[in-house]
Amino acid sequence: MSHRPVPDMRHDSRGSEAANRRWWDGDAGAYHAEHGAFLGAETPGGEFVWCPEGLHEADAGLLGDVRGKTVLEVGCGSAPCARWLAGRGAHVVGVDISRGMLDRGRPLVQGGNPLLVQAGAEDLPIADGVVDVACSAFGAVPFVADSARVMREVARVLRPGGAFVFSVNHPMRWIFRDDPGPAGLEAVLPYFDRSPYVEVDDDGVPTYVEHHRTVGDRVRELVAAGLQLYDLIEPEWPEGLEQEWGQWSPLRGSIFPGTAVFCCRKPE
Repeated sequence: MSHRPVPDMRHDSRGSEAANRRWWDGDAGAYHAEHGAFLGAETPGGEFVWCPEGLHEADAGLLGDVRGKTVLEVGCGSAPCARWLAGRGAHVVGVDISRGMLDRGRPLVQGGNPLLVQAGAEDLPIADGVVDVACSAFGAVPFVADSARVMREVARVLRPGGAFVFSVNHPMRWIFRDDPGPAGLEAVLPYFDRSPYVEVDDDGVPTYVEHHRTVGDRVRELVAAGLQLYDLIEPEWPEGLEQEWGQWSPLRGSIFPGTAVFCCRKPE
């Protein structure tokens, strides 16, 4: 997979959402066949895995005690994280653009919690100030053209003092080929080129769009939304984990980070 600059997609929220909705609707089956067991996607109680490095919320506790709290998951996919949170006593809403992904999770939802809603992250169908905790584990944030708007939307729905924690591809990964082997150790692409990576079909219609932001971009978007960044976690590759996931591998993970987890809160 190579990076292909498509200038007209950089600010195209509608086009990015349409392309990624088609992608995830079409890829839901294959994605779960490859990654479902790792994510706990097929278990009724779900699982909360932050990243391919296998950082589990049960161990990390980045969201704190969620019992009795209203939790929003942005880009929930088939909702293994949302179901895990519901099992810890949270009242959970999971939002995703892909009906195909949501439909895979709905049969495993018990008692209407989590509530799964098809919607884009740039326009959250949530009232102001009703969410205690928001989270996103590789969901939505890298796939939208206007991630600054996502940060503003999350800040809008959070109560004062509410936390927002999200994980994304580590921005430095943009400069390397998506190769888990030695070819993926050579820096070949400009870190400061924000042109999105786009795949197109035979007619030139975008079928997948992923947007790049630098670490500084992410911080500025959070600050501009009125959120306070209190931690930035770069999970190390754990000893004994041999599973490759796309570009993630023990080889690359031993040298540089593959994931960035941004932890922030809305001021009281």
